[in-house]
Amino acid sequence: MSPFTILTWLICFNYYVMDHFGLSDILSEPDKYTPDTLDLLSDDEAREYWLNTCEKLVDKYVNFALSNKDDPTIEIRALKFKTCYVEALKEIRVNPLAHGELTIRLLLDINETCLRAQGFFDLWKRQKKYENEAALAQLASRLAEIDAMPDDRQKWLALCSGILAGNMFDWGAQAVTSILGCGLTEALQKIQKRPWLYDGLDKWLDKLQTTVHHCAAVFVDNSGVDVVLGVLPFVRGLLLRGTSVILCANEWPALNDITNSELENVLQSASLVCPIIAAARATGNLVVRSSGQRGPCLDLRTISVDLVTEMKIRGVDLIILEGMGRALHTNLNARLAVDSLKIAVVKNAWLAQRLGGPLFSVIFKYEDKPFQVLP
Repeated sequence: MSPFTILTWLICFNYYVMDHFGLSDILSEPDKYTPDTLDLLSDDEAREYWLNTCEKLVDKYVNFALSNKDDPTIEIRALKFKTCYVEALKEIRVNPLAHGELTIRLLLDINETCLRAQGFFDLWKRQKKYENEAALAQLASRLAEIDAMPDDRQKWLALCSGILAGNMFDWGAQAVTSILGCGLTEALQKIQKRPWLYDGLDKWLDKLQTTVHHCAAVFVDNSGVDVVLGVLPFVRGLLLRGTSVILCANEWPALNDITNSELENVLQSASLVCPIIAAARATGNLVVRSSGQRGPCLDLRTISVDLVTEMKIRGVDLIILEGMGRALHTNLNARLAVDSLKIAVVKNAWLAQRLGGPLFSVIFKYEDKPFQVLP
């Protein structure tokens, strides 16, 4: 049985389980949920673009793997990975229905499967550790900068801009290679000026004036500047308002996305810097949980049953999806059962143009809980 067949079986089984364990508490209409923004089966232009893009990215992965000079098997394994993925893409070109569906999510998942088949379970592990440590060294000054702002609205403007700028630091995006060695300030200068492509900022700020959410589930993206200097200050802002937070991170490594175990280590270090984060961890108002995901995109039908159960027990009334994989390639058009924020920077010129904006367009989409008509 091929790895792709096993993966498909596991996904189908998880769909069945989720149907019985609270999917309706996350999605407004679970039976109509389609995670993917683009259907590459019906969109010929998009299919050709993304197949070409994925094929070009193979050498980036190979070169990154070859930087590990200590492993004598690295060259042959890297070549086998390249062959595996290129052949999979060729099969899809000939038969787009080879896997029953064709989406950006699927193309990225196949890439991860080919990497793992050759023993590349966490290609960016050392890079992620380095970037987390570097960002943690700047956390105190970033929090002090926000705390020095004169009023709550200005602080939240800074927190929202910061989480967007942090999302620029993505090793999976070719367009941001030039800023990966820079800091949050430089990234802030790159993102789109308001009005944003999806600009729900004022609606979100107005919501903060009238509502304190009970518990937020935050699905995070990249390691380093993204999670440490973008997400954590934003989460701290929620904690200060009395909102408890579940930080949801990948179970398995994918690209430079932070995993749940790595995020636990980051929070432990952040607690030494910030008493508010430390206190929230001690009381259980800030926890890290595995989302159960194995790839860089997010299918809400396949998040772990344990997480769904805890979200229900804790009374999650706000879901935040951060990053292109979670809020743009998937879930951009999904209606959730509770208040939701979808936050990302569009780091792909073709996709930005398709959406009607420039490179580094901003997705900041806030939606209230859908109004439910009683029977």
